[in-house]
Amino acid sequence: MRHGKKGRQLSRTASHREALLRNMATSLFLHGRISTTTAKAKELRPFAERLITIAKRGDLHARRLAGRKIQDRDVLVKLFDAIAPRFAERPGGYTRVLKLGHRQGDGAEMALIELVDRGE
Repeated sequence: MRHGKKGRQLSRTASHREALLRNMATSLFLHGRISTTTAKAKELRPFAERLITIAKRGDLHARRLAGRKIQDRDVLVKLFDAIAPRFAERPGGYTRVLKLGHRQGDGAEMALIELVDRGE
């Protein structure tokens, strides 16, 4: 039984999964959208949205908390200076997952995860 086991394993160890989510969140904040498998996109969504919520606070402690997950300094600056103010009035739902169909090579379900625009 898997009572209380939140999240997908993604066929990885805990440390590998954490590194994967950190790298994907960094790419999402850098580029605004990334294409990945649907399972990874669904796991990335709460991870990235939690970071944006922390960044909306804007204080030093929030910057240090986010810096634990986002280790690229340029992306961290972008998160706090460009992305967080964009969602200042929005109470959540900063990302969107759009399904793209199946990947040619192995038939994996693909999805596009992107940051929602300010006006929507």
